[in-house]
Amino acid sequence: MSASVIVTHAVSALLLPPLDLVLACAAGMLLKKRWPRFGRWLSAGALLLLVVFSTRAGALLFVAPLENRIPPLVSAKGTGAQAIVVLGGGRLADAPEYGGNAIPAYATLARLRYAAKLHRETGLPLLVAGGAPTGGGEAEAAVMARTLREAFATPVKWQDDQSDNTAQNADFSARILKREGITRILLVTDAMHMPRAQAIFETTGLEIVAAPTMLFSRDTLTALQFLPDGEGLRRTHYALHEWVGLAWYRLRHDSAM
Repeated sequence: MSASVIVTHAVSALLLPPLDLVLACAAGMLLKKRWPRFGRWLSAGALLLLVVFSTRAGALLFVAPLENRIPPLVSAKGTGAQAIVVLGGGRLADAPEYGGNAIPAYATLARLRYAAKLHRETGLPLLVAGGAPTGGGEAEAAVMARTLREAFATPVKWQDDQSDNTAQNADFSARILKREGITRILLVTDAMHMPRAQAIFETTGLEIVAAPTMLFSRDTLTALQFLPDGEGLRRTHYALHEWVGLAWYRLRHDSAM
């Protein structure tokens, strides 16, 4: 695991729920001795936000505006795309039920299923992108290619098995595709990840047709979604991670202009 991956994950943990709110609550308890009212309000506010952000309804405050930035693809036909690029979203390095082989995490699996659908509709060749940023073993791209072949009867033409993040996904994928004369692609990733992924991929000179999947904001809102659970907190964390990533990308991009 590279140092940059460790630093990125550490900073993300400090800035995003739940750790940032837990630290805010602890700070309020420490400050209560000197500033009782402020300390109590800080701790109570942090706990209240943690409860709200742990609900799927609360997560929509951040998820919906992010997903609404790029609409879902109505039809893959007539887009002028020459290839489909699928970004990895994690893997399980050791799955005992699969003989100890690596398998795609559920987010990756959802992207692969949608990519297989697009391939059946268009016949376009696929590129899968993902290295092994969290440790050794089989690269995510290899896991994705095997899963597409075995589970979805879908061939993969190219693999980027070296990238550790979205920026490297874009850079390495663009190099592979441009050697093949490909300049316009269907880009498949989660709807929350798509705004940042599309912006980064466009800096490589590729033309992007966004094909987002897993739109959580389109799910039916029920009373149960107002109850805290792990999935609600995960969605909030994921969405805030993408908002921070977009802000960081814009800051770096604007400073380079």
